[in-house]
Amino acid sequence: MTMFRYSLRLTHRAQISRKSLDWNSRASQVQPKSFKSTISFSSTHDYIIVGGGSAGCVLANRLSDNPDLKVLLLEAGPKDNSWRIQMPAAVSYNLDSDSHNWYYTSEPQQNLQNRTMYHPRGRVLGGSSSINAMIYARGHAFDFDRWDREGATGWSYADCLPYFKKSETYELGASQYRGGSGPLRVSRGTSSNTLHEVFLAAGTEAGYPFTDDFNGYQQEGVGRLDRTVHDGKRWSTATAYLKPALERSNLVTETRALANRVLFDKDKAIGVEYRAGNSTKRVRASREVIICGGVFNSPQLLMLSGIGDEVDLKALGIPVVANLPGVGKNLQDHVQVYVQFECLQPVTLNSAFKLHNKVLAGAQWFLFKNGTCATNHFESGGFVKSDPGVSHPDIALQFVPVVMREAGESDLIQHGYQLCVETLKPSSRGFVKLRSRDPLTHPVIQPNYLTHDSDRRLMRTCVRIARHVLSQKAFEPYRGKELRPGSTCKTEDDIDSFVREYAKTDYHPCGTCKMGADDDPTAVVDKNTRVIGVDNLRVVDASVMPSVVSGNLNAATIMIAEKAADCILGKSPLPKEHVPVYGVS
Repeated sequence: MTMFRYSLRLTHRAQISRKSLDWNSRASQVQPKSFKSTISFSSTHDYIIVGGGSAGCVLANRLSDNPDLKVLLLEAGPKDNSWRIQMPAAVSYNLDSDSHNWYYTSEPQQNLQNRTMYHPRGRVLGGSSSINAMIYARGHAFDFDRWDREGATGWSYADCLPYFKKSETYELGASQYRGGSGPLRVSRGTSSNTLHEVFLAAGTEAGYPFTDDFNGYQQEGVGRLDRTVHDGKRWSTATAYLKPALERSNLVTETRALANRVLFDKDKAIGVEYRAGNSTKRVRASREVIICGGVFNSPQLLMLSGIGDEVDLKALGIPVVANLPGVGKNLQDHVQVYVQFECLQPVTLNSAFKLHNKVLAGAQWFLFKNGTCATNHFESGGFVKSDPGVSHPDIALQFVPVVMREAGESDLIQHGYQLCVETLKPSSRGFVKLRSRDPLTHPVIQPNYLTHDSDRRLMRTCVRIARHVLSQKAFEPYRGKELRPGSTCKTEDDIDSFVREYAKTDYHPCGTCKMGADDDPTAVVDKNTRVIGVDNLRVVDASVMPSVVSGNLNAATIMIAEKAADCILGKSPLPKEHVPVYGVS
């Protein structure tokens, strides 16, 4: 038994272990544009969902709720039955292992000392909701109003709020902002560590307002973070949505099933070819194929199927079904750094790393589902503005009462605490493209971090704000020396150097199958999540976000799937809900 390890011990791998996938056959040839309808299919379903992740599990539940519809869910990874997935404090084990993780790595980043960035993505039922840090942060109301202006008509905050509420059962009760009867259980933290209260006091001393709900009326300020944790266990979409639906006879779920391509008859999606073990199978979709692979896998599958930039497709010998240059473009992400201090009092989680405490904490969780292992420990934070003139918070703060180590470093023995601080509205854009025609070969991931001057300036502001909060009077009894970036880091050049050496992703990539207007040359799906230029094909996951939200992505991804389900089923959208928003007169 073991307990939470905050830090990642990452040995960057260019490819996921093929042995762990247990797939040996090579990818079959890509189909021509006109596909013969006489092909042999092993089964027929109304809807085929490719990807059993954060969005796919939602759709599997909502679509199969109609007993007249036959639904097939294909997931490339295994079932989510590992205790390491269910234990909230074991999050780093899942991020540090390829057993439930695609283990992606970016191209070298020019503005980060040519470092490659590790990108964990869930390869398991529940997808990234089964391996993430369980922070539930929807984003700001203005993010969704921006989507509407960017061409995702009907995705304003008033449109999306009813679906956030539909998805959620909030521990503190329903309200005009929060849901009370949805599948996703959302709770507040249970940690009694005194440093969380110290951080909240320091945040208000630094001049930031206190908010009692980041996902309600007021995102701006410091407060307690929400989590997708219930009864001491991770509450992924596999737990919340898929497991209650598994007994339905009209829902078939197949794990360890890697999609090779979508099958077309001319411009109409008619099925999916996938591999399971050493076999290649083809299944027919009488209504639609719905891709829910995520920000990297969804554009990869589209391109393997002949949908993307025709120049790139032809270079790999892939026949073009639809020339959509936006596929794989518009990649956005949040970049973060850690500001760390020594703690003068033994009140941090450092003592929890001692072997006997690990054993006791693990036993407590296995027996009672409470204690140190029953929380993710990301329980306090903030959303603040870099400047009073910006419309809404563009910097996020996440406080933890321990010092995380970096890859390859030994466990730190001193007591410490840190503030993770990140940019929320980056200007830099990257892309995803195929490296080869083999579905097992990881795509090229090029985030282009900090290519815009505005992003580099904002990272300097992040460091200054973190230092400002941690220097407040509330921390005086606890504050020792600054461990990182350290007292010698003073000038703008010093901060830039620190950022180049230590900044990394906060694992919030999105936007590679952008939702937009039909006449937008960069759009991949329309406002109803249908792939532009073809029939019977949709993408539903974080890749369709026109721009990144000012929060963690999982809550918004689940909302997208809830709203898309109504689109797919032909239901009228839930009525708009106009509610007050902090800072709007």
